[in-house]
Amino acid sequence: MVPLVISYPSIDPVALQIGPLSVKWYGLAYVAGLLLGWLYMKRLVSDGRLWRDGKPPFAATLADDLFLWVAVGVVVGGRLGHVLLYEPAPFLNDPVEIFKIWHGGMAFHGGMLGTIIAMWLFARQHKIAVPAVMEVVAASVPFGLFFGRIANFINSEIVGRPTDVPWAFVFPGWGPEPRHPVQLYEALLEGAVLFLILRWLTHHRLALKTPGVVGGAFLAGYGTFRLACEFFKHEEYRSIVGDGMLTMGMLYSLPMIAVGIWLIARGRAHAFQ
Repeated sequence: MVPLVISYPSIDPVALQIGPLSVKWYGLAYVAGLLLGWLYMKRLVSDGRLWRDGKPPFAATLADDLFLWVAVGVVVGGRLGHVLLYEPAPFLNDPVEIFKIWHGGMAFHGGMLGTIIAMWLFARQHKIAVPAVMEVVAASVPFGLFFGRIANFINSEIVGRPTDVPWAFVFPGWGPEPRHPVQLYEALLEGAVLFLILRWLTHHRLALKTPGVVGGAFLAGYGTFRLACEFFKHEEYRSIVGDGMLTMGMLYSLPMIAVGIWLIARGRAHAFQ
């Protein structure tokens, strides 16, 4: 029986060409995620009812400054994370390639570390409690995750394992086998579903009044969804065990789940003191 296969959409990676200047969908996807995250951060810190005693940790105008810090942290950390954690050899052979972000290759875990450093620097500069800054950013990150995975799909990168499921795609450059569109799985789970979970916590459970819960839920939720999606990924440069069952993404996600659960438990314990 021949499996059903969805034709991979013929997407020109260049969204807009003006003379020698080209704007690619990959870059636009990351910009969209960052801008929506920035607007959402402003809304969170503008709503006093979400915070203890009705006092947001910082003024909405400072969200503009925070956005710049986070954007730099995401781009620098994400790129260096991809280079150091996943594919160091090609970049060591051609270091200039590190700066060609438009060719693809951004690692979430590296971006997360870069963002944490950026948030810490922002909080110190403005004398704001670091956990409060992290809670605001954590609630806004799913926008970037969603559009980042869409960018991966457009670039035909981080593809899934061969499969006969009816929604499989034949990705350009990955042979004739139909494969799981794992980028779309991650966009749905790490982006849309995780956002809805965090939105429920912030607006219905008022979890921003309990420091640690939202940030912990983000870490545990992302780590769990990433762990699940890793089983469907092509194992090429992610496998660290001979049979390919354990991947680098799994290895980096397990500590996130543990820290997330700890932060949630710690936050809830303090709330009842």
